[in-house]
Amino acid sequence: MNTPRRSTIYLDPELHKTLRMKAAATDRSVSDLVNEAIRAALAEDEEDLRAFSERADEPLIAYEEALTYLKRDGKL
Repeated sequence: MNTPRRSTIYLDPELHKTLRMKAAATDRSVSDLVNEAIRAALAEDEEDLRAFSERADEPLIAYEEALTYLKRDGKL
C-alpha cells in the first residue's frame, strides 16, 4: 500500500460542514470521501481522454456535413 500524502486544501465553510456530516453519517473519514470524489472526477476525465485517443485517426468532416448526417439519422 502506498503511504498517504498530506495536502492542505481550502474548502468553502458550508461544503466542509456538509462533508463532515456525511463522514459522520457514513462512518468514513473526510479524507476517504475526498479521495473517492477525486477518483470519480479523474475517472470521468480518463474516459474522455480515452475516447479522444480512440477517435484521433478518424477523418475530419465539415460542420455542415455533420449536421446533414445528424438530421438524416433523426438525431437533430
